[in-house]
Amino acid sequence: MAELKLDANAFAPIHQEQEIQSISRPSLSYWQDAWIRLKANRRALISLYLIIGLLIFTFLGPVVWQVDPAQQDVDQISQPPFADRTVTLVTEYEPWYGEGAVAGEGLRFVEDPTTQYIRLVWDELPGAAGGYRVYRNLFPIGPERAYGLPLIETEPGKRFFEDRLDLQPTTYYYSIVALDAAGYETESVETISGDVTRVITPSEARGRGLLAEGENAAVGTQFRLATHPLGTDYLGRDMLARLMHGARVSLFIGFFAPLLFVLIGVIYGSIAGFVGGVGDQVLMRFADFVVALPFLLFMILFKVVFAIGPGESGIMPMLLAMVILLWPATARLVRGQILQIREEGYISASRLLGAKTNYLVLRHMIPNTMGVILVTITFAVPSAIFTEAFLSFIGMGVAPPTPSWGSMCNEGIKTMLTTPHELIFPALFISVTVLAFNLLGDGLRDALDARMRGRE
Repeated sequence: MAELKLDANAFAPIHQEQEIQSISRPSLSYWQDAWIRLKANRRALISLYLIIGLLIFTFLGPVVWQVDPAQQDVDQISQPPFADRTVTLVTEYEPWYGEGAVAGEGLRFVEDPTTQYIRLVWDELPGAAGGYRVYRNLFPIGPERAYGLPLIETEPGKRFFEDRLDLQPTTYYYSIVALDAAGYETESVETISGDVTRVITPSEARGRGLLAEGENAAVGTQFRLATHPLGTDYLGRDMLARLMHGARVSLFIGFFAPLLFVLIGVIYGSIAGFVGGVGDQVLMRFADFVVALPFLLFMILFKVVFAIGPGESGIMPMLLAMVILLWPATARLVRGQILQIREEGYISASRLLGAKTNYLVLRHMIPNTMGVILVTITFAVPSAIFTEAFLSFIGMGVAPPTPSWGSMCNEGIKTMLTTPHELIFPALFISVTVLAFNLLGDGLRDALDARMRGRE
């Protein structure tokens, strides 16, 4: 068999340049990675900006808009946003007894209607043996003959009337109904409508600072009243100022109460989860018992204990009821996390190194549940705000004149058909705030969930 001889050069190494590409990612902490994923969630980021804007509106707004929320502007009651603020100067009021009536037929105005007075005269109507009844309405009179608010019943021979009852710059519909000898209404009716002009007297103008002391102005001079960007309520109070100060009350309850009962839930759930066994079962059965307690019943009970009567603010009973009754949900979540974390390897290693219980709980377990705690607080805040709004709306929470969004809704619903802005603005703030916190909570839950990293 022939011998095979191989040249040593045949085994020389081959040198080939290769371009090696490496994909690297900067080292990020847990919270840095969570912030990056939160920024990628557009809805959560917009909600975060809305909440920041709301906090600026609440705490810096009163510094810019320095209007007393309790100050009443009696010349601008229930005025909508951007309403006409023009007021015309007229002479001081003088009593009127029907003189100066202009010639005409039927029901008519003696002078142009103003917020100072509206003077009516009319001719005798058939069948008016018992006099006349005068009505005023904000809406046109239809076939149903809904005349509106009865103002006065006059004597048979008296055919004039001066209206000075809470006049507003709007359109009024007046009806004169003839009464028979027994005082019943007849079919003889006359109706007239007129647009009311806002006016002011020189003394009122000086009192409001529109005229200086000793300064005179010609009748018919026009002034501009104070500006109210979001209008006024039924007492003439500025809606923007009341929304700002109401936000402080609503957000104080919305932040302070969740922080307290979440803190209690974290401590309680951590102890139950770390102890385990029979102690865990006893603690969690007590939490189940607290869940079964009725919130409204305890709210009423605490109002009785604090001797808070009707019309008084119930902020303290509300906070106490929330703190005592709303912590079990947080305790359950934290307990579940602690039961999972205590079986991890680093917990066993810490025990072998001699770590004490309080060190394990405070240094390892609770910090690893911060994501769940933060998300829980984010969802608890809108729930507390809505609870305050609901209780104030039914008269068991914040009582007037202290403004809160719930109490403002309670006041606004009484006039929602004629002045809807008194209800729309506080309801809108409640809705936007609750929605923003809920969307932010959803975003935080996704951003802080470690399992989400594997899906990206």
